[in-house]
Amino acid sequence: MGDVTGTDGAGPLKEAVGRHGIWSVGLRSEDPARGGELADAAAELEELGFGAVWLGGSATVRHVVPLIEATSRLVVATGIQSIWQHEAAGTAAHFGELEKDRPGRFLLGLGVSHARMTEQYRRPYSAMVDYLDALDAAGVPAGRRVLAALGPKMLELSRDRAAGSHPYLMTVEHTAVAREILGTAPLLAPETKVVLDTDPDRARTTARGTLALYLTLPNYTNSLLRFGFTEDDFADGGSDRLVDALFAWGDDDRIRERIEAFRTAGADHVAVQVVDAGPRDALPRAAWRRLAELLR
Repeated sequence: MGDVTGTDGAGPLKEAVGRHGIWSVGLRSEDPARGGELADAAAELEELGFGAVWLGGSATVRHVVPLIEATSRLVVATGIQSIWQHEAAGTAAHFGELEKDRPGRFLLGLGVSHARMTEQYRRPYSAMVDYLDALDAAGVPAGRRVLAALGPKMLELSRDRAAGSHPYLMTVEHTAVAREILGTAPLLAPETKVVLDTDPDRARTTARGTLALYLTLPNYTNSLLRFGFTEDDFADGGSDRLVDALFAWGDDDRIRERIEAFRTAGADHVAVQVVDAGPRDALPRAAWRRLAELLR
């Protein structure tokens, strides 16, 4: 496929990832016995027309390799590798090895994680700057990395020191603001969550099962407060208003409209995460097929 970026911006990268991708924890596994299953799933996602897959759970290059080997053009991204868990030197070395064998297929998604999840969490913005400096020194191109940016300063860093931004658990309104900050050239690839259920009570209950953890993390709640939500919206698993802003649910038309609303607001690519009542690391392949059909 060749390099997916260029010195003139993220245009080739945007073309490579396409309009839609799949965000999944299940495609990242520590179990070698699942290798064949994951490879088969990645190959099917490529056949279904998705341009990229984003691996959850602070995935690394090691998790990316089997999926790249099983496909011919799919971009495989870490969504989102914590800068606290993986040193820049090691990340750069693995990047270089993969680039020699499979040039242009890997996109490094980076994030600062959360204070609750890492003991060394200090001055996250400065830590990200230092991490990017180290990647620069090791030869990892800025055009091959994106930042999980929520606030204005990190979005500006995504614009100036990376190919763009991969915001997680944010609203359509956040996408519009992010696009304004990034400008037109950088990649804007928000993640959004989908519940394939038309029953309002059941769909919202499923959504709240996933949302509960995130409502304990100030990086997310503080960002949502900036977009008009209140502390009351975070109580009891999240208000209906909050759930409906963060999760697409309903029939095919409603889900399609919500996903496309991100693109109308300025997203180049939308990474869709299927949420259901099953294990988080499952592979909801029937749901992925349905998404591919409704997004055609």
